[in-house]
Amino acid sequence: MKKYTITALVANKSGVLTRVSGLFARRGFNIESLCVCATEDETLSRMTIVLNGDEYILSQMTKQMDKLIDVKKISVADENDSVFRELLLIKVAAPAEKRSELIEIKDVYKAKIVDLSPESLVFEITGDPVKLDGFIGIVKPYGILEMARTGVTALARGDKKLKDLLDYNEMI
Repeated sequence: MKKYTITALVANKSGVLTRVSGLFARRGFNIESLCVCATEDETLSRMTIVLNGDEYILSQMTKQMDKLIDVKKISVADENDSVFRELLLIKVAAPAEKRSELIEIKDVYKAKIVDLSPESLVFEITGDPVKLDGFIGIVKPYGILEMARTGVTALARGDKKLKDLLDYNEMI
């Protein structure tokens, strides 16, 4: 199984997210990460969906998405030609005797402390999902009290835009 990142421009109207996520659910495929946001065009939203599967599953899901009237353009983000980012907020147990260690870890990962209480720290960190996974692994022994991740978002590098790219279904 491999992770694939599908980016899609969809109509910016109510019900589109339900229709797209329902498409995955009906076929028994789990969405690992989902990020939906506004774009520079007020009539469109960008959906970034991370899917675990193989080429067949990817092909089936992009073909099914392409059939939805509200899906305007679909592309699969190329790992080598795209920028991937995610935001993590994580609350870690931080008694006074452990704080200096956690601050050193924060500096290495370029995280920010966004909340401080007598027994915990809340960190904010953005970056590639692998970086966030690494940060989680390092702070786990201190005791993760809560965490929330935004989900992956991606853009093609350089002058390329999703509107200009070929649909995944045109490539196969």
